[in-house]
Amino acid sequence: MLTVTLWLLIIAAGIVTFAMRLSFIALLGKIDLPALLEKGLKYVPVAVLPALIAPALFYQQGQLNLSVGNERLIAGLVAVIVTVYTKNMLLTIGVGMIVLWALQMVMG
Repeated sequence: MLTVTLWLLIIAAGIVTFAMRLSFIALLGKIDLPALLEKGLKYVPVAVLPALIAPALFYQQGQLNLSVGNERLIAGLVAVIVTVYTKNMLLTIGVGMIVLWALQMVMG
């Protein structure tokens, strides 16, 4: 019985999540937002992405790590350089991942 309850809970959570996201998409398609709000919303991804990535680059095991041995920080810096020169997101992600994997294999 516990397994059935768990699956029903997972399905219900999925339906609620889908409904919430769909409601915003449906509402924003029918409502005209003020120009200032639309302009501000364009900066949300630019603000959120660094907030998600920075802790992974700078913190390891709850400690600030700015050393040369921080593979993630080095791979992140390489990814920034690739982004500046190519402006290609897919290439940036690919190069960053390859550099990270290579550094993890070399540095252990």
